[in-house]
Amino acid sequence: MRLSKLYIAILLTIVAATTIVFNLFPRPIYSELEKRELKQFPAFSWESLADGSFTDNISKWFSDSEPYRDYFMALSMQFKALIKLSVDDDDITFHASSTTMNENTSSSIEDEAAAENDSTETSAMVDENAKIANNGIIIIGKGENVRALMAYGGNANGCTGYAQAANKYKETFPGVNVYCMVIPTSVEFYCPEKARKRSNPQRPTIDNVNSHLEGGVKAVDIYNTLKEHASEDIFLRTDHHWAPLGAYYAAKKFAEVASVPFKTLESYERKVVHGYVGSMYGYSQDISIKNAPEDFVYYVPKGVEYKTTYINYDIDENYHVTGEGKPYKSAFFFKYKDGSGGTYCTFMGGDMKLTHVVTSTKNGRRLIILKDSFGNALPGYLFFSFEEIHVIDSRYFTKNMIDYVKEHHITDILFANNIFKAYSAYTYKNYVKFLTQKNGTYYHAHPKDSVQVNTHEGAKSDSIINKEVKEKKAATDSLLTTI
Repeated sequence: MRLSKLYIAILLTIVAATTIVFNLFPRPIYSELEKRELKQFPAFSWESLADGSFTDNISKWFSDSEPYRDYFMALSMQFKALIKLSVDDDDITFHASSTTMNENTSSSIEDEAAAENDSTETSAMVDENAKIANNGIIIIGKGENVRALMAYGGNANGCTGYAQAANKYKETFPGVNVYCMVIPTSVEFYCPEKARKRSNPQRPTIDNVNSHLEGGVKAVDIYNTLKEHASEDIFLRTDHHWAPLGAYYAAKKFAEVASVPFKTLESYERKVVHGYVGSMYGYSQDISIKNAPEDFVYYVPKGVEYKTTYINYDIDENYHVTGEGKPYKSAFFFKYKDGSGGTYCTFMGGDMKLTHVVTSTKNGRRLIILKDSFGNALPGYLFFSFEEIHVIDSRYFTKNMIDYVKEHHITDILFANNIFKAYSAYTYKNYVKFLTQKNGTYYHAHPKDSVQVNTHEGAKSDSIINKEVKEKKAATDSLLTTI
């Protein structure tokens, strides 16, 4: 009888504690582990209440923003690591995804329809390519040498649309130099032979793109360039991006093709953020990535002056551009503390903005870089090469490209996307759409969508920037880098 009462008391205590925690404790708004903003409490409207979307969004908010979310997820990862699920004798762990692909299937499930209708959860991953890695994530090595790789499912005949978009730009701007760079990812250079069957080769896809370039579009083939330096830290171990050093070698190759000056690393100041754990921790949910932090090394140019102007975009929860702020000046390189999960945003503070850099290099060359987040690491190496650099993300651009090129007297346009993004129809169709869309093209949500819109005046933090950086954003924006 005493045991029964004790059991009931313990059970009631657990239920009461859980109720208090989940209903009274502060709810997080950002997940460091998943690198995304969590669901917010929905805005009320009578229409959303009538059609049921209001209560549905409350339910999603409640489950998505539970207190100590990242802590409990990390505990779950620790438990999985202890029982060592799907680990073989060669220290290879494979985290399969819900989508299984074969060699004849496109690597991109980020098709146009999905891009327009994704939920917040998948849209957050669209931003950093996680969901395109639909063959899963491969973890290799152990200890401080562990590395996470996104499996690639593309085929040798794919990605033709990316080349056609570059061709269209050359046709539209016959007097402008147009270049096409498809950036291979780390799985191509570090995947062990035993795991090769999990990921298709990327070289054939890149060759297919280059073979379809027409009208004088110049291929910037960085595949062999990166392969030659694969023994160096050109890709991050814990993040899906390349490392700044990899972008340096790619920028050097581009400068050679474009016939512009280029400086060696002796002309840069080496800076390090210690204890970096990137996006692959959340994407793979493998605790070994968290336990293997790395140094994030980047390079700030010396002996050249540059001023950076931004226009930030207002983005809704589905990553649609709903408006834009006023131009403001700020730093190109943002400073992060050791251990910060947002460190890849060192360059320009993130993606959700239009960037315009004016340098002290006076050679009449003015460059547009059309890119995804991989391309963020490129511009800083080209301040010696161009007098102006305009950085435009494939997902966020509200102006008419023809007008923009004319207004800024652009001489060079570089397509620079990682192979997953280049493969996506959403990416290259966006580039073509930029040529015909009207200035001030925004997404206007219907009332029934009940969308929470992020608004700002002037400098607004990107959603991927962590809480620490958001709190220091005002101070950071006051720093103008002129080295």
